[in-house]
Amino acid sequence: MKTPEFQIYQCQNPDCHFRCPNDLTLREIKRCPVCGGAFLPQGEPFTNFQPSPSQVAKRKVEIEVVLDNLRSTLNVGSIFRTADGAGVKHIHCCGTCPTPEHPKIKKSGLGAEELIAWTYHPNALDLVSRLKDDGKQIVCLEATPSSKPLFSTSIGGLQKIILVMGNEISGIDPAILSIADTVLDIPMAGRKTSINVAVAFGVAVYTLLNN
Repeated sequence: MKTPEFQIYQCQNPDCHFRCPNDLTLREIKRCPVCGGAFLPQGEPFTNFQPSPSQVAKRKVEIEVVLDNLRSTLNVGSIFRTADGAGVKHIHCCGTCPTPEHPKIKKSGLGAEELIAWTYHPNALDLVSRLKDDGKQIVCLEATPSSKPLFSTSIGGLQKIILVMGNEISGIDPAILSIADTVLDIPMAGRKTSINVAVAFGVAVYTLLNN
């Protein structure tokens, strides 16, 4: 009998009781990876709810994303996955940003990189300037002395937004910030002054969609 795709397994050794899902491999697991004890399925398989088209919210905001010189394939893959879930129209990979052609992006993209439209551009400033000339609103996510808090700033109305995310260390190109319509930041309450770019993207894109 084939093992369910998503199933919790638990070690039967009372001194161990290691518990985990059976990964995504569909392979049968017989021994605990920690102690080697009997490893048996527990309870019902996982269920992954898939909303029907009627249950997917209609968006009043159309968002494209510019990834300005990101470098991590894991971050880019994660952004593609979140972007697909959020209904992002297009992702523009710029400069050093790896594209979905890179095999490591599949590890964190989990197939989303094959579902969302994307293009590569060698120069993010040239691209953002063209998009601005096309009448799209340039929104940068970056902590600057003049940036506005993401959660208390209203973009307002039916908009076509270009959300710009910057390099993991240096941030967004200053020349792009200078032509942005809006620069937003995520308020930080701890000692660190920033969060992971893929996490920040998720916070920003869903906030803008529900603005």
